Order: sequence, then C-alpha cells, then structure tokens
Amino acid sequence: MSFNIAVAGKGGTGKTSVASLIIRYLEKNGKRPILAVDADPDANLGESLGLEVKQTVGLMLDDFQKDKISIPPGMNKEVYLEYKLNAVMVESQGVDLVTMGRGEGPECYCYPNLILRKFIDSLAESYPYMVMDNEAGMEHLSRRTTQNIDELLIISDHSVKGVRTVARIKDLVSQLKLRVRRQWVIINFAPAKLDPAVTREMSRLGIDSVITIPLDEEVYEYDLKLKPLLDLPDSSPAVRAVNDLMAKLLDKDLTGKPHR
Repeated sequence: MSFNIAVAGKGGTGKTSVASLIIRYLEKNGKRPILAVDADPDANLGESLGLEVKQTVGLMLDDFQKDKISIPPGMNKEVYLEYKLNAVMVESQGVDLVTMGRGEGPECYCYPNLILRKFIDSLAESYPYMVMDNEAGMEHLSRRTTQNIDELLIISDHSVKGVRTVARIKDLVSQLKLRVRRQWVIINFAPAKLDPAVTREMSRLGIDSVITIPLDEEVYEYDLKLKPLLDLPDSSPAVRAVNDLMAKLLDKDLTGKPHR
C-alpha cells in the first residue's frame, strides 16, 4: 500500500510547486517509483515535472461516453475503460503521472468514476508513494477516487484570504468525513516574519501551527521559463523548506520507511 500525500489550496498559492518539490524530495532520496496525480482541473503539474501530457482522464471519459457502443470485440465495458485509462498515464523514470483534467460534456460519469476509483486504487498498490495535487474543492477526494490520505497539506499564500480558504478546506474535510490521518497548514511565499494581520486571522480561525515556505525567486524563474522544478538546486530556499517538511512527514525509522 502506498503512502499518500495530498496537496490542496486555492489557485495562486503555489500548491502545484509544493507538490512538485515533494516529488523532487522523494525522487532525490530514492523513494520511487512515485505516482503523481494531477487532480486540479487547471492541470499544470506535468509542466512543473517536465512531463508532456497529451491526454487527460476527463477528456478520455468524454470520448468513452461517446464511443462506448463501439467497444472492440473481445472486450467488455470495464476492460475497455481500464485500457483507455492506462493510455492516459505518462510514464518516466521514477515518476508516473495521471492527469485528471475536466470533461467537456454533460454526460453522467457515475460508472466511469467507479472504474476510475478502482483504477487509481489499484495503481497506488504498485507505488510506495503517491502525491496528489488537488483543487480547493478537493473534488476527487470527496468522490473517494483515492485511498485514504496519510498527509494532507493545505496551502495558503501570505494573505488573510488565503488563510480563510485554509479554514474552509479544513471544514470541508470534516464535513465530508474524509479519511485523513494528519493535516498540515503551510504558508507559501512567506516573508521572514509573518504579517500581524495574517497571524491574527490564523488565531481567530483556530489555526495554531503552520509551516512556512519562503518566497523563492528561483521557483518563479523556473516556472517562467517552463523548466522542471525537479531540476532546482539543493540551495533553493523553497527546496530546503520542503525537504525539512518531508523529514517531518515521513518520520523515518531505521528501515527508512515512514511510520504509519
């Protein structure tokens, strides 16, 4: 069974960059293969990882709904859909990526989503680590399209609005009764000292412990030039902060395996 890390937060908080740096840490430390799942409709995890995404699950499901009456001979509906899902995966050395994307049609996806859940869960069994980049609404988590989450990282930028979004996501996790072992609040793009307005809002909302990732011009430059964040140097402040975070998350014992 895989160790599952999910990242959530509103757009613009840098959650995809954080997810990429988590994958960088795992890859650099030999903890592979890694299953990366881009569950944000504004899919750009592939670009951050330097992987070319030609097809998404959402568009594939649209095609399946249109084409399912022409299933090839010798295949039933479930086998054909699993075959199509496998074709969506982007494989690379150490990291494989599934990009959810979004569909374009009004068709019902009840059956395809059931198969998608089985597909992701069966995939996860073959990977020691899975990292999922979610949107703020955590659609795929709420649909139970993944196994239990070991670590949920809720990302905010250095703003009062971002902190309020964190509180709403934490409430959503509780309302949906998601199976999350631990939650972490992360302030991304953080200055050396948090603004008093941000700390007051965290106190008002009962957010009493956060991890900060500093504003890092190298991350901005790599994104601007579409360079993979996996290639960031070890000296990068954001890399160092995420590496420290991962050491806490994994809490390694002498076998090198994370405690459950």
